[in-house]
Amino acid sequence: MKISAQHQFLPKTNSTRSSMVMDNFGISFEQGLHVIADGLDLPVQSGQIVIFTGESGSGKSSLMKSLRTELERDHQTIVSLDELDLGTEILVDELDLPFEEALQLLSACGLGEAHLLLRTPHELSDGQRYRFRLAKALSSRADWIVADEYTATLDRTLAKVVSLNLRKTADRSATGFLLATTHDDIIDDLSPDIHVHCQLNGTIDVHVAESNGSKKKASRSLMASGFHLAPNPTGRISHGGITAATNSG
Repeated sequence: MKISAQHQFLPKTNSTRSSMVMDNFGISFEQGLHVIADGLDLPVQSGQIVIFTGESGSGKSSLMKSLRTELERDHQTIVSLDELDLGTEILVDELDLPFEEALQLLSACGLGEAHLLLRTPHELSDGQRYRFRLAKALSSRADWIVADEYTATLDRTLAKVVSLNLRKTADRSATGFLLATTHDDIIDDLSPDIHVHCQLNGTIDVHVAESNGSKKKASRSLMASGFHLAPNPTGRISHGGITAATNSG
């Protein structure tokens, strides 16, 4: 599945100050388009975990959104973890599933204790609430679950636990996951099927986990398989915390 993403540096409206910013940072009208990727081919399959990592501004979220758009065009159903309404009922009542299935799903997401089943979402801790988001998303039986800034609000130990449980959940279900995060400390626990790492200099590394039965082999990089980044007419510099475009030549 091929995806593309780009940013427009030029302002949507012209003003004296927008012209001053462009002059100060050396941005010309010819430099307005910044291409993140053009025709990046990802071997995406149903039920996979696909994660995009990189620093803020590297293009990871844009690439994930582009992939989401392509999946929607392919008539795949998608639920966003960040946009779910958690509701106000106790957990076991919030899932639109038969009682036994609801218990099994909540337990698989680490919420199987009786005192948790009888709480409302707003009575949970941050980590428990995040796991309930996952359970509610899975209960929708969507083809894909999307999460931007994945585990960003969790402490890093809990983030690793959630990632390990998500991997187990993905292995038991037919649901795929599209994730984006600035944190790469959860990669080993998450064990993604496809890992796309974006860098601020425009480099994109794609690693695909190959499987032999149930055992995963070492990842390989698609950068050596014929994918080339689109020519980027702009460089990136930071001045006072602001990223700007300049001639790279």
